[in-house]
Order: sequence, then C-alpha cells, then structure tokens
Amino acid sequence: MRDYPSRMTPQQARAFSEDVLNVVAQIPCGSVTTYGHIAALIGWPSHARMVGRTLRYTPGAEQVPCHRVVNAVGRTAPGWSAQRPMLEREGVTFKANGHVDMARHLWEPEELIQ
Repeated sequence: MRDYPSRMTPQQARAFSEDVLNVVAQIPCGSVTTYGHIAALIGWPSHARMVGRTLRYTPGAEQVPCHRVVNAVGRTAPGWSAQRPMLEREGVTFKANGHVDMARHLWEPEELIQ
C-alpha cells in the first residue's frame, strides 16, 4: 500500500521540482547521490525517473550540481559525456566497470537543510 499519491497535482509537481533542485544543491563536492535517494528524501519514493526528468528539463537545473546525481549502481547519465570528467575533477573515483565507487562517494543524508 502506498503512503503517497501516484499522480501529482500541478502544485505538487512544482513543489517536487523545487525540492529536487534543493536536494541537488546540497550534494557536497566529491560526492554523489542517486535519483532514487532524492525521490525518497522528498517524499516520492517511487519517482526516481521523474527526478531525472526534472534535472533534464527544468529551467534553472543547470545552476545546481546535477552532475553529482547518478543511478543506483553509480552509472552516469547516458548521452552526457561531460558528467564523468566533471566528477573526476572533484575527486570522484570510478571502478573498472565505469561506475562511480559508491562505497567511497555516496552521499545519503538522513535529513536536509530546508
């Protein structure tokens, strides 16, 4: 049983976008987090893909460090060749399979700065 609505109202969608950008703005340099963790932190645990869409399509998203968001296994965004070099410049290391070393760089706060 879900404890959140499966569909969003327009107001919820706007709040969702704002919340996503707020979380991403808090990811420290040299760390990464996942789309799913962001979704869970803002109260929409099954909306990881929507987090990705928000980062791709929301005006102003380029102002936050969205390169610090990867998928659950540490894979970078497909089609974004600049993401890995950006992370490497911040000291993020990658495993032989090309995924971020999540054991070393995963940022999972219990709560966020509002």
